[in-house]
Amino acid sequence: MPLRPGRCYRHFGTPPYTRLEYIKSNPPVLIPKFDLGNPKGNFNTVLKLVVMRPGQIRANALEAARQHANKYLTAKVGEANFFLRVAVFPHHILRENKMMAMAGADRLQDGMRLSFGTPVGRAARVEAGQIVMLVKVDAKNIDHAKEALRRAASKIPLPSRIIVEQAQ
Repeated sequence: MPLRPGRCYRHFGTPPYTRLEYIKSNPPVLIPKFDLGNPKGNFNTVLKLVVMRPGQIRANALEAARQHANKYLTAKVGEANFFLRVAVFPHHILRENKMMAMAGADRLQDGMRLSFGTPVGRAARVEAGQIVMLVKVDAKNIDHAKEALRRAASKIPLPSRIIVEQAQ
């Protein structure tokens, strides 16, 4: 089955579902690398992608944002001239009570009886003001880093903004 739209999982009203010892089918984490670029570089500017509202960000949205920002920064700045970090981890397991949509489906399924759902993916729960992505660059590459984070923000289902700070 295809993925549901991101708006189905954007908000949360239930406790986090994270206890992996009780979950039979554990969905994989889709993000292979959380740190990209040059982690040992001495950069003087830090740019942060901060979410404005609380919500959930699915792992595939985080991965899409990471790939988009990394590809842009690698092409424009170079692999050794930036450090990119995905600052949140998708701990929360998403569940879905799969329903059939065809003629005669009411005889085949139980509706809301035993509707706990099966695991379909992962999401990171974030609060308002929390950092989602972090980019460290030199002062001459600030514009490229801003553009990379702007493109990454378009992949995230929550409103966000970019904060520029001097590194310490």
